[in-house]
Amino acid sequence: MKGLKFYVGTLLVGACGLFQGCDSDDGFSLGDIGRDWVTVHVEGTGAYSFTGDTWGTMWPAATAIWGYRPVEGQRAILYFNPLYENFQSYDYGIKPEYIYDILTKSVEKLTPENEAEYGNDPAYISDAWIGGGYLNLVFAQHVPQKEPHRVSLVQATEELTDDGYIQLEYRYNTYGDTLDVRMIEGAVSYNLNTLDLENAKGIKLKLNDAVKGSREVTFTRMDEDTPEAAKEMDFSQMNAR
Repeated sequence: MKGLKFYVGTLLVGACGLFQGCDSDDGFSLGDIGRDWVTVHVEGTGAYSFTGDTWGTMWPAATAIWGYRPVEGQRAILYFNPLYENFQSYDYGIKPEYIYDILTKSVEKLTPENEAEYGNDPAYISDAWIGGGYLNLVFAQHVPQKEPHRVSLVQATEELTDDGYIQLEYRYNTYGDTLDVRMIEGAVSYNLNTLDLENAKGIKLKLNDAVKGSREVTFTRMDEDTPEAAKEMDFSQMNAR
């Protein structure tokens, strides 16, 4: 995926859409803006909802986002105006303002036959946490000159480690294209729904860190708080797949 899609919310229809000072019965104002990492859910033709890692379930009660094509399980950063609490069967009714799609992938199986495809180049990882059922990573990359870099989460064996953890590896393939000195930020979310998390103590993640060398990060919490800085980052220049 080259960059992240950027969509602008449509105007709210009705009187309150014309005046930013209008308040809802729950004490929210159209000037209030929430930010969250969310998972998109397709509810029917042209209809969709969000599950926020922080805010919970959200329904676009006032408007949808113009031209947005929802994909089930897609991760995104959502800017929204909260309108109502306990809206129908959702935690909140909202007015979406902007949405930035995040590269969303699954855990892939690593074998001797496909290992070269994933590469193992040094990676600049600035943050990583588990939330919303996904392993979320924020990284920096050299600007590719030929093709998008590949960012993968792989599993060589389904057996737990001796101390009861699921073993995963983060693999980064630049395809030898790192000559550009410019660095850009990127993000990726990996769906963990194929892993047997209930019978494991957590996840151990191996990675080839460009700063700290080969290292292992242990995750014991499967629902960590989303870093506030990650809710406001700009990944629009990312060029990875």
